[in-house]
Amino acid sequence: MSHTSISSRLLKAHLKRGGLIAYPTESCYGLGCDPANRRAVQRILKLKQRPQHKGLILIAAHYRQVARYLQPLTPADQDRMVNDETQAITYLMPVLPSCPRWLRGKHETLAVRLTAFPFARQLCRSADSALVSTSANRSGMRPAKTHAECRRLFGKKVWVLRGRVGKRRQPSTIRAWADGRIVRK
Repeated sequence: MSHTSISSRLLKAHLKRGGLIAYPTESCYGLGCDPANRRAVQRILKLKQRPQHKGLILIAAHYRQVARYLQPLTPADQDRMVNDETQAITYLMPVLPSCPRWLRGKHETLAVRLTAFPFARQLCRSADSALVSTSANRSGMRPAKTHAECRRLFGKKVWVLRGRVGKRRQPSTIRAWADGRIVRK
């Protein structure tokens, strides 16, 4: 499957069935799924050959899409996240006890980014949900930058969405929410 544009209905149905998607992000193609679907997350980890204990990143169009996983934020802290979205900053945020291990791995935090990248932001809006967002590659390999590369890597196992990757050369900066410490630059 590959489409230039996608209907919200089709996307939601695909994700609800545990389907995987590959889509353009700020710096490369990302692999995604419904973060609440354990089977879909496990399929992504298997495709990437990535251990679950490392945890995954969630992207969202707005804070409400990730609030169910996180310790509550004040309105000022929510604004802080929104103000940083254009800089592609992923925060390691304290989680609620109900946040699944299949998302956070061995950590007591969850990696979350409010994305300003138009394609990914619209995808989250269309899905009406946060999405898992991990680079479209096998662990340790270079991430895919094009639709064709994703098709070669994953074949029919992933619905590859057509679009242009952003101009960032590096993946998002990862910061600890509590103290602002940079974990990945």
